[in-house]
Amino acid sequence: MPLSRHSSSVASASPLAPWWRHLQTLARQFQAQARPSIRNPADFLQDTIMLAHRDIHRYAEANGLADVPRTTVVCCLVQNGQIHWAHAGDSRLYLVRKGNLLTRTRDHSYSELQETMSHVVPMPERFNRNVLFTCLGSPGKPVVDTVGPLLLQPGDRLLLCSDGLWGSVTDAVITEQLAKHPISDAVPELVELALRNGGA
Repeated sequence: MPLSRHSSSVASASPLAPWWRHLQTLARQFQAQARPSIRNPADFLQDTIMLAHRDIHRYAEANGLADVPRTTVVCCLVQNGQIHWAHAGDSRLYLVRKGNLLTRTRDHSYSELQETMSHVVPMPERFNRNVLFTCLGSPGKPVVDTVGPLLLQPGDRLLLCSDGLWGSVTDAVITEQLAKHPISDAVPELVELALRNGGA
């Protein structure tokens, strides 16, 4: 359930980093409602992410922050052989099946929107990929995309990550690593690649 920080320097320095609080919010909601499974996964993901968004604003108000901390999020619920997922911002889910990238989330960024639109109409100069049009902690209600159910098949590989990984490693490399190696080997290798590429 990766979270990515997009916050002020004041918030980043806080010892009570709000993104950890919202991870706890998501976990608490799951523990409270999974009895033994989540009745409506799409509603659960949507409602829980919105609860985390409101918690960010309460945190900022309670701590007198001049700027509300912001974060991206991606969550995946696996139950009864099916998956549902939701995201806001540019944290991603990758699903690799039989060696191919079956799907990944589409970033809530202007650069990704431009990329999509460029297949239809000519587009002006590209936006910086870090410019998002939605995230948790934003002034308005965030856009939360939910998908599912999707039936899992034997050998499917799921990866949830922030731009700390995909920003330095291409989708092709991520797919190849997940397809060719066990998760226990692929993930550390991807992290190492991201660190090496990010420092280049």
